[in-house]
Amino acid sequence: MSYFNKTVASKDMSGYYLLKNGEYAYNKSYSVGYDFGSVKRLDRYDMGALSTLYICFALKKHDSDFIKAYFDSLKWYREIYMISAEGARNHGLLNVPTDEFFDTKHYMPQDSAEQRKIADFMIALEHRIEAQQSLVDNLKKYKRGVVDGIFSRKLNFSYPQTWAELEISELFMPISDKGYSDKIVLTIVQGEGTMPRDSVDRRIAYDKSTISSYKRVLPNDFILHLRSFEGGLEIVNEEGVVSPAYTILRARNEIIPLFFYTFFRSYWFINSKLRISVEGIRDGKSINMNTFWHIKVPVPSIEEQRHISALISSIDNRIKIAEFEYKRLLQIRVGLMQQLFI
Repeated sequence: MSYFNKTVASKDMSGYYLLKNGEYAYNKSYSVGYDFGSVKRLDRYDMGALSTLYICFALKKHDSDFIKAYFDSLKWYREIYMISAEGARNHGLLNVPTDEFFDTKHYMPQDSAEQRKIADFMIALEHRIEAQQSLVDNLKKYKRGVVDGIFSRKLNFSYPQTWAELEISELFMPISDKGYSDKIVLTIVQGEGTMPRDSVDRRIAYDKSTISSYKRVLPNDFILHLRSFEGGLEIVNEEGVVSPAYTILRARNEIIPLFFYTFFRSYWFINSKLRISVEGIRDGKSINMNTFWHIKVPVPSIEEQRHISALISSIDNRIKIAEFEYKRLLQIRVGLMQQLFI
């Protein structure tokens, strides 16, 4: 492996490894999902410089695309496990000696034609996954454009005169209904509303003796939470109780909840309306409630709220279908990698 003897952006990089396109580097840093680090091929650039903490190598033989797929499969972890002594971790790095790394044994087909077929199949699957991810991203971008068009009045379902403009306090009332320790404790998942706290992956510790001080919420209530200045308000999916730190909004009259949920989470609302009530800087930000209740929001007729909600719902359903297919393809890739490599 060559050394890199240049100064880049005023940083002396002499002594760094010079990695060329198509060569590989083993990053001994471990993280979630990568207990024994990762091996990656340099694809995007002609060459690059890497710290000597990496183990860098080029192939003597074998199909490079096949080897790339092999290292992506993480099947090689068992070999690293054998040479990485338990507890031999320092500052986030595995203690993997270079000579022992190159002595590890890997089992793969020797027939280059078979390697090529496997590589071509995995490349085709990767392209399919990338295309599906692009579809998901484009659908979300399309939804943002539709939502922005609706609330900026660039896209109208009827004459703009049918839209009223009312303060939040005229549409919603604050709710602080406590004393329901028998109700399920809910937490917020941005973009998905409320979920039972015990069902989310990120388990949140809380003192069960204080549940009686939590606020009771009903389906289609709205919640102004601690990060609303970033993600807007959330909607309640089921009856339960939430943290007393949240502000609960309940409609005074008939509304179509999805219309206002879409509005309260829109870029247009967060940046054009909610921003004026935000105080503080960085993580110290908070929302001035006196200002918040006086924010004016657009209020179409119930019929138009329903039409807009139907459009948003149809886009959301299309996004969910696309996301489901994307996750299915990822599962297929995982399953194939487990079966293709010994």
